[in-house]
Amino acid sequence: MPVYDKPLLYKGRGSLSRAPGRFEKTASIAVDDGWGSLDAPLSPIKTDVAIDCSKSVITYNDSPDVPFDRSINPYRGCEHGCIYCFARPSHAYLGLSPGLDFESRLFVKPDAPQLLRRELGKRNYQCAPIALGTNTDPYQPIERQYQVMRQILQVLAEARHPVSIITKAALIERDIDILSAMARQGLVSVYISLTTLDRSLARTMEPRAAAPQRRLQTVSDLRAAGVPVGVLVAPVIPALNDHELESLVKAAQTAGALAVDYILLRLPMEVADLFEQWLGQHYPLKAQHIMALIRATRDGKVYSVALGQRMTGTGHYADMLAQRFRLVSKRLQMPNTLPGLRTDLFRKPIADSGQMTFDFFD
Repeated sequence: MPVYDKPLLYKGRGSLSRAPGRFEKTASIAVDDGWGSLDAPLSPIKTDVAIDCSKSVITYNDSPDVPFDRSINPYRGCEHGCIYCFARPSHAYLGLSPGLDFESRLFVKPDAPQLLRRELGKRNYQCAPIALGTNTDPYQPIERQYQVMRQILQVLAEARHPVSIITKAALIERDIDILSAMARQGLVSVYISLTTLDRSLARTMEPRAAAPQRRLQTVSDLRAAGVPVGVLVAPVIPALNDHELESLVKAAQTAGALAVDYILLRLPMEVADLFEQWLGQHYPLKAQHIMALIRATRDGKVYSVALGQRMTGTGHYADMLAQRFRLVSKRLQMPNTLPGLRTDLFRKPIADSGQMTFDFFD
């Protein structure tokens, strides 16, 4: 990855570089030209949004590490800029940097609601919960303008299709009208991702995400609206936020969460270098110690792709974290999963052509 004489600290951005993706053959290095070019204040990076012309919107998987077999991602890239985001390497497939490009050069799927309607209407479609927010956050800032997520929810609500949502954005409260109606039918569950209660750490690590206290307020607001909501403590980072594990679970319970779970930090592909560079800039005295503990939870590597271990890790340190989580969950009587969702209410949505259905025989 590029080596810079001066870190590129852009306000509101998590990554420190436009490190090239793993498929690129060339890389650029920023050097001072002798006129103090790297000392000049850096202009803010503007978010650029392009159209994603995907021909389908539901992605299927058979991974044993996740509790769903299908998902939807309305956006590619994520403006939240979380430095630890495991989805960053996906931008390499587009010829873009998993670093700054991932959080500033985004792609929107404006026709996702129409594609979803078409796919749900196929004769051989079998209903099962769809997960949203599994790769990038469906309620990231640009959702305010494009409202793709809201339109997707409207299609799912019409079809009485179950959906689970993961987000760290308070913007989800905008859709409480749809979510509460679906909740009354047992069709929706929500997990709010919570990494830390330290505002300073959150601003550095998740620069454009909602503040921790604001996320907890969102948990309370969703529960008041009758929406089943849990908290996902993720990621747990050794020697950086792992000391907050018990406090985070307690805060989730106080806010009204019905369930809580956690995920150990994952650093696949380009994320490892980006995260280590970020540590060196913001936590130089702890960087080596943190990376050593991360390797201790991944069989001596920065990351392990072994199925069944990616979310919790291996080794003594990972086992200690798992035991701490079990103990605090038991003490606070917090389950690790939300109630299951109903699939028996599903009905195929009306086609875009406007053709009438025979629902009046129900």
